[in-house]
Amino acid sequence: MELRHRGFENVVSLFGKAVPLKYPAIAQVDAYWEGLRQGRLMPDRAEVDPRGLGTSLEYAFLMEHVAPGIARVRISGMHLRDLLGMEVRGMPLTAFFLPDARERIQKAVEAVVTAPQVADIALSGQRGIGRPALPARLFLAPLTNTEGRGTPRILACLESHGEIGRAPRRFSVDQVQMRRIVATAQPEPEDARETQPVQPGFSEPGATFRGGSQRPNLRLVQSDDDRD
Repeated sequence: MELRHRGFENVVSLFGKAVPLKYPAIAQVDAYWEGLRQGRLMPDRAEVDPRGLGTSLEYAFLMEHVAPGIARVRISGMHLRDLLGMEVRGMPLTAFFLPDARERIQKAVEAVVTAPQVADIALSGQRGIGRPALPARLFLAPLTNTEGRGTPRILACLESHGEIGRAPRRFSVDQVQMRRIVATAQPEPEDARETQPVQPGFSEPGATFRGGSQRPNLRLVQSDDDRD
């Protein structure tokens, strides 16, 4: 069934069945986010533990929603750096997209944090000399942020398949899929939330997490204003 949301084209309500098979990192981050929220509208960013992301860690990243439609990368796996050929911390998500695709990405970001919804976006890498076909997928899921300034966060995953080739690799948007979030759990009393222990999150300074025996997948690079 089609889900109509202002500004979107080709928007459907459910993820395609091929996503878990073709994009296992996307499926793993999606399942991890669902497991964290436990029937709530969304989990909190402090609950996100990189160790729970497993083999998807290389493709995962955390963003801060800083303005309508604008989210910037706070912490990311190495795959994003490989795509652009440079450090991506502090960059807006739109830096990974061709100019014609940026408006659709901004609308998806805004829907994720305001509706809220989960977004699954099919992408195609720009082709050219030294840049072969590069299909990819982007997953965006909202997080609350009860510590610090309280600005919304987004747990994201960008997984591509094929040779990256000559960087930077930027993408066009093929299709935007949105999934409505249904909360089934009763909200906890305020005093209960204050006394609950918080799981270690992305904010651990100076830490490097590894997936298996491979190279570091997620480089925790932190700016002074992100100690929230």
